[in-house]
Amino acid sequence: MLEFDKLLLSIYAALSAWCVSNGIPVILLDLAVMAFAAAAVLAVLLLAALFLVWWERKISAHIQDRLGPMRTGPHGVLQTLIDALKLIQKEDIVPASADKRIYFWAPVLSFVAAYMAYIVIPFGKGLIARDLNVGILYIIAITTFTVISLLMAGWGSNNKYALLGGMRSAAQVISYEVPLTISVLGAVMLAGTMSMNGIVEAQGPYFWKWYWLPQILGFGIYFIAATAEVNRTPFDLPEAEQELVAGFNVEYSGMKFAMFFLAEFVNMFTVSAIATTLFLGGWQPPVPGLAFIPSWIWFLGKTLFLVFILMWFRWTYPRLRVDQLMGFAWKFLLPLSFVNLFLTGLGVYIFK
Repeated sequence: MLEFDKLLLSIYAALSAWCVSNGIPVILLDLAVMAFAAAAVLAVLLLAALFLVWWERKISAHIQDRLGPMRTGPHGVLQTLIDALKLIQKEDIVPASADKRIYFWAPVLSFVAAYMAYIVIPFGKGLIARDLNVGILYIIAITTFTVISLLMAGWGSNNKYALLGGMRSAAQVISYEVPLTISVLGAVMLAGTMSMNGIVEAQGPYFWKWYWLPQILGFGIYFIAATAEVNRTPFDLPEAEQELVAGFNVEYSGMKFAMFFLAEFVNMFTVSAIATTLFLGGWQPPVPGLAFIPSWIWFLGKTLFLVFILMWFRWTYPRLRVDQLMGFAWKFLLPLSFVNLFLTGLGVYIFK
């Protein structure tokens, strides 16, 4: 059977030849391919976000021994779609004293930053928009824009509670970004490349060779820091309803609120997809004998498993205090990430 990436290349070559023979600039074909890839990724993310919202409701319901949404559609499967339609119809209320431009662009930037990360994430063999040779560096850079969007939301709302939520969110994300970045360097050192596809291929189709085992410490640090990065319990201080009246997005309604909400679930899927790529072999099967299953199914299954763990955390652990949250990042995770980096470098020097 022809591999999917080779099939795509053969289709592109045939279309290129047709363009050349008809005097059509090939750059137009490239632009059309990029637009199609962007639309396909956006469609996947929107569907994934709708599913994840419903799935979290069901997981929380089972953990808390209740039903969750049941009335809209079979087993409540249409509830998230109905909620989305409700948000579309809601009035877009803008505070009179808000900074209109900053207020407007904050949710847009939040979603765009989450969306742009998927340019370099390999969904399967050959299913990657652009395999950059600095892929992991690109992801770390682009996801940093989330901090700016939260600060913009807090400042632009002209609300002291929103501003406090935005400032606490920025402090949290920046603090946990440091150990998270250092933790992914271990996988980069083992693979010898920053290409996301290259890291997947370096791990191979054997689950005991995936980097979760030699990087068990780095994997744990990454997962904990990523939980804080996406504001999930027990690190959901930016949305501490009891203290901040929902935090940085308190003044948002309608589709602007929905964009923040959507970005949160997209980011949760993003950090799980990155963990799958760096530590769980990406789209590789656990053993070569299972390679007949499409690669994108392996990638999606591993990613959803990690998303489930994040949801499990939310409905199991209590929220930390802000001093505990910041102290845990700087006094525990950061030194531990340097220990992992040193041990990884030592291991690479000795065994390679």
